[in-house]
Amino acid sequence: MKTWTLEDLVEGFARRDKNALARAITLAESQRSDHQSLIHELLKKIKAQKPSIRLGISGTPGVGKSSFIEVFGMSLIEKKMTLAVLAVDPSSQVSGGSILGDKTRMDLLARSSEAFIRPSPSGGALGGVARRTRESIHLCEAFGFDVVIVETVGVGQSETTVAHLVDCFMMLLQPGAGDDLQGIKRGILELVDMVVVTKADGDNLHLAQAAKHHYQNALHILRSDQWHPPVLSCSSLEKSGFSEIWKSIQEFTQTQKDLILQKRTKQLNYWFEQELHQEFQQRLRLKVGEELLATQLQAIQEQKITIHEAVIEIMKRIKL
Repeated sequence: MKTWTLEDLVEGFARRDKNALARAITLAESQRSDHQSLIHELLKKIKAQKPSIRLGISGTPGVGKSSFIEVFGMSLIEKKMTLAVLAVDPSSQVSGGSILGDKTRMDLLARSSEAFIRPSPSGGALGGVARRTRESIHLCEAFGFDVVIVETVGVGQSETTVAHLVDCFMMLLQPGAGDDLQGIKRGILELVDMVVVTKADGDNLHLAQAAKHHYQNALHILRSDQWHPPVLSCSSLEKSGFSEIWKSIQEFTQTQKDLILQKRTKQLNYWFEQELHQEFQQRLRLKVGEELLATQLQAIQEQKITIHEAVIEIMKRIKL
């Protein structure tokens, strides 16, 4: 396997070599310190000529995220645009493995020279995205893609980290699936910029219309901010509704520039805190040592001390 140097990666990005992008993302996802240093140096050397539209897509299991992205992506390509798809697959809690099957589910899009699909394991990270999705977005943006799509693992109470990564957060819902306010969690509705009801075709058409009305009412109650999230519908099977979805995304990015700027500023603050916390935790464990941690954990299990007492003792040992 070729060993990519910093110069190789910079040159690869300059000539739009997707192999260089794929390798850069692999290095970004690595936990090796030398790989992390290489990616940080690369990100300092490559700069985006123009900002991409960062689009986050989440949805309940079976909603048809991959089908939606393939049809939506091909419609963008017909408009002479390029896109990258960062698809996050759940990792097994037992083996740590991941299926990474998004390329097979988006076969047509995967074969297009104007698209790049990168499936990544979540690695056990919470929030529906992989640990280094943020760096992957910056790499795709520097590569020059017009649109960068982040497809999350699924939807749930914790699947909101993607809102700290993208400009426009879209939630897909299917009609007649019981996706009420309790089912999709109020917190997500408070964060989304757009809701799309999928599978609006055939016998589902009237259910889709009812679902749209339901979510319009819900968003009217929950949201009073400057951008009122639209509720749209589409059919991947009939390839309908995608023009309206793109128009709505364009309206959002063109009329809400101040909001997007505020988002990106808050996102920088958020990820600074996350990175600081992670680095502190790693260095703390190194300073404390695994032996002391094991001793304190055993004492907790034997009910000799409480968890709080164990933590305070560790802090005393390292004079914090």
